Amino acid sequence: MVLTIATPVVVAAPPQTLADLAEGKDWDRVSAMLEKGEDAGSKQPDGTTALHWAAFYDQAEMVKRLAKHGADLDALNRYQVSPLSLACEYGNAKAAMALIELDADVESKRIGKETPLMLAARNGDPQIVKRLLQHGASVKSQEVGGQTALMWAAAAGNAEAAALLIDAGADIHRTLRASGFSAPMFAARQGQTDVMMKFIESGFDVHTVIQPKRSGARDPRKGTSALLLAVESGHLDLALRLVEAGADPNDQRSGFAPLHAITWVRRTERGDNPAGDPAPRITGDLSTLDFVKAIVAAGADINLRIHNGKPRGGRLNPKGATPFLLASRGADIPLMRLMLELGADPTIPNADGTTPLLAAAGVGVIAVGEEPGTEEEVNLALRMLCDLGLDPNAVDRKGETAMHGAALRTFPKTVAVLAELGADPKIWNRENRRGWTPHEIAAGQRPGSVKPSPVTIAALDEAL
Repeated sequence: MVLTIATPVVVAAPPQTLADLAEGKDWDRVSAMLEKGEDAGSKQPDGTTALHWAAFYDQAEMVKRLAKHGADLDALNRYQVSPLSLACEYGNAKAAMALIELDADVESKRIGKETPLMLAARNGDPQIVKRLLQHGASVKSQEVGGQTALMWAAAAGNAEAAALLIDAGADIHRTLRASGFSAPMFAARQGQTDVMMKFIESGFDVHTVIQPKRSGARDPRKGTSALLLAVESGHLDLALRLVEAGADPNDQRSGFAPLHAITWVRRTERGDNPAGDPAPRITGDLSTLDFVKAIVAAGADINLRIHNGKPRGGRLNPKGATPFLLASRGADIPLMRLMLELGADPTIPNADGTTPLLAAAGVGVIAVGEEPGTEEEVNLALRMLCDLGLDPNAVDRKGETAMHGAALRTFPKTVAVLAELGADPKIWNRENRRGWTPHEIAAGQRPGSVKPSPVTIAALDEAL
């Protein structure tokens, strides 16, 4: 048998194009090839040219040299990105200036209709923004979602760029149809204080509220102000600046005022629904408790009751609830103590007659393990509230007692604490309006989770 050995086939690498050399920053070879007459507009497979790479690397002299040899200033790659668009996105001022002076299209649009001005506004380089405006870039241009360069500058916190855009005629009041957001609302959500102050100087009314056309769990509520948006986003320093600028600290056109909202900013739920989203990151120097002190000092009513609202799916009825009642619902002991120091009345119930003690015990809880407040915190809150004179045998208009709440939370130690505090079986061992006793709730007859809790059932038996 004769063995034959195949001769390896050597495949020559394809020659490097001008764009390839530019990608590798081999500018000497790029210059040499240009002098030899190489096509300045040669493209890589995705349409990227040497001019794109010169803009990306902020090589202003190479930009000029390529243009001199016939490179297309407005060449678009596969993603409709022009060299000027790239330079603006990365804040490459030297390359951007060169392209603008060479008369590159200042309105070149990407697939999403993003213009160089939008990208420069988001990047924040005022030199580029100013030069684009001088060469005719429109402040009215919108990307596919309707956002403008001013909105991009506002969200990114680029105050100097925003000022240039406003001076050029950008409309600070323009809103997006679906969300109702304007540039100032983007600034509020992102905590961009300097930009917000510029908007106020330019005529933004701090009493303005969002009027969205779209409604959904993660969409802003109709009637949300910049103040409430800042609070719910964790930007408490900005929130106070808005109050100083005239915003009403008791405004509840969205359904809630800032003191109500701070209770869920501090303690979110833990489910997979929007209410269970992670708590916002607090920015600035103020803690949430410091914010409460400051906004009360600025006129917020510590006992402000929620004007409107209705329970959803067995949840606690928000109507009539005070900030203290909502803090009690989450068994937020530090917040409860502070609110008491600031004059909170712990006896005010909601519209259903649910007291803070009933709320702390668990009335209105629908998802086991997803509501704020540990068993230890709930027990401490109940002792605190009883010491303040609240009745552990109170019954609200839905027939709920504190023991119904403990069964809803499936907290057996809370059942024992309530019994110790004087909860009377003759009062709590009965059906609520839904026809459920605490035992039946602990056995799984409940909204949300239907898993029985044998330890809670045993604790209820012990409390009888």
